[in-house]
Amino acid sequence: MPKIVDHDQRKVHIAEATWKVIVENGLEKATVRKVAATAGLSVGSLRHYFSTQSELLQFSMKLVTERVTQRIQSSHYKGDRVDIAIQALGEMLPLDEERKIEMEVWFVFSSKTLVDKKLKQLSEATFEEMHNGLINIMQFLQKGNLLKPGLDEKLEISRLHAIIDGMALHHLLHPDKLTYEKMIDTLTYHLKSIVERGNES
Repeated sequence: MPKIVDHDQRKVHIAEATWKVIVENGLEKATVRKVAATAGLSVGSLRHYFSTQSELLQFSMKLVTERVTQRIQSSHYKGDRVDIAIQALGEMLPLDEERKIEMEVWFVFSSKTLVDKKLKQLSEATFEEMHNGLINIMQFLQKGNLLKPGLDEKLEISRLHAIIDGMALHHLLHPDKLTYEKMIDTLTYHLKSIVERGNES
């Protein structure tokens, strides 16, 4: 009896193999042949799921953002609103090995967007999705009457976005200097700087 293969799961498996090749060897080595070998498939089998390298890279890049979204949606955060905001924002930072790999792959893909229009479009859509997520977090804090009066919320959202991206990049480049703990401490310090004292709980 022929083995039943889950089409979607196989595509995820191939995308994860693509991540592995990129992290270990760089994007230029993420050829269809190399990814197929890493995934334990023939080139012909891989092309059954992805007809071109660009299509493979697009799916692999999109999977990174889907993983972040899945974690946020499936998590049950505890604590007050500031604690919950910190935990949700932490999903966007390389706070463990899994998230570190995702972030490494994402930054490598980002360099490819300069020459690949389809990846560029996906990157722009992901940027907007992340930005909207940050808007939701700021609104979550605002609904709890936590934000200091007079804040420019649009600028605060842009600043938070820059802090998240900056810390992620700094950690990947200098993990010993910007540790997991320092990222959380920095994020906590920033959020508490825009929260009105006495309203944190």
